Amino acid sequence: MTTRQDEIRSHVSESYTRAVTTPGAGCCGGMQPAQKGVVVRSAGYGRELNDLPADAVENSFGCGNPLAFSEVREGDTVIDLGSGAGIDLLIAAKKTGPTGRVIGIDMTDAMIERARGNIAAAGVSDYVEVRKGLIESLPVESGTVDWVISNCVINLSPEKDRVFAEIARVLKPGGRMLVSDIVVENLPEELRRNQALYNSCVAGAISEKDYLDGLRQAGMTDVQVRTRHIYDDVQLEALIESEIVEPSAAPAAKSGGCCAPSCCGGSGDVDVAQMARRARGKIASISVYARKS
Repeated sequence: MTTRQDEIRSHVSESYTRAVTTPGAGCCGGMQPAQKGVVVRSAGYGRELNDLPADAVENSFGCGNPLAFSEVREGDTVIDLGSGAGIDLLIAAKKTGPTGRVIGIDMTDAMIERARGNIAAAGVSDYVEVRKGLIESLPVESGTVDWVISNCVINLSPEKDRVFAEIARVLKPGGRMLVSDIVVENLPEELRRNQALYNSCVAGAISEKDYLDGLRQAGMTDVQVRTRHIYDDVQLEALIESEIVEPSAAPAAKSGGCCAPSCCGGSGDVDVAQMARRARGKIASISVYARKS
């Protein structure tokens, strides 16, 4: 029997497939192909993008740079939850070197294929790989990982408590995580439920407090927010406008969805500016650190 959680995952996977195979598709503030590299750099990336395959950069749909404040070292094992086209895998590989191991986990076949192509193009196939799986049930042995990273993916999960538990399970004692993600505070219910935002990054997001509490309940310690960026009106309008649902997409909207790339478009009668004002100060991207005792 198909569960509500299965439906959400299916819509997310379908949307990311469209995003990576459809020119001009985006996520969390859609973009045209020529804009994608600029958007990635605004998420906190810089010189580490040098020498990466262009495809990995252009098909990055994250909200931050989870490796920017990490201390990943040569020889470490790193797991990337929701690795997408592989941008963070390749950046991590520069830090671990060939004596380390970098493993991406993704549930979308099109993304996995794209990531494997980028890994091969970067010449790091000997120590970087992608495994198909759910972030709520990681295909990784317990206690084998030095670092867990993730970029705007955990907010997609309909079972975040399971994700947090899996992070704690796969980490070695003393292992650490650093993830970039979206959180919301007191978001008006009409915005959370609005079909025009069904594909938005905010649909599945929880509050910062609940996020940190969830990690602590999973057994993680030293839980802290390293960076926090509250979206301004211009950024919110771009986010909302990119996720407007056309009439033909309405049935899918009823089934929900989270931070998935939109292939919709057209603002119709929706007052984007008003929606952005309603969301002002309530949506942020954060970088969260935690350690396993």
